[in-house]
Amino acid sequence: MNEVLPVKVAKNSFARAMLAVAWSFLGIRKNSGFAEDAAKVSPLHVLLVGLVSGLMFVIGLILVVNWVVAK
Repeated sequence: MNEVLPVKVAKNSFARAMLAVAWSFLGIRKNSGFAEDAAKVSPLHVLLVGLVSGLMFVIGLILVVNWVVAK
């Protein structure tokens, strides 16, 4: 009676990974949205998008600080 049904995994989407990482940066997301992302997004995509986004964030902060200090 307790058979495990196969879960249909949708095609991985790089854009969906970008949205998932953006929600993570904001820190707000419904649990159902997180579960949906976990089922549909490749961990490799999330890792790549997270690293690039984090790098862009740090570079942006450095540029803003240099701009403010220069004035």
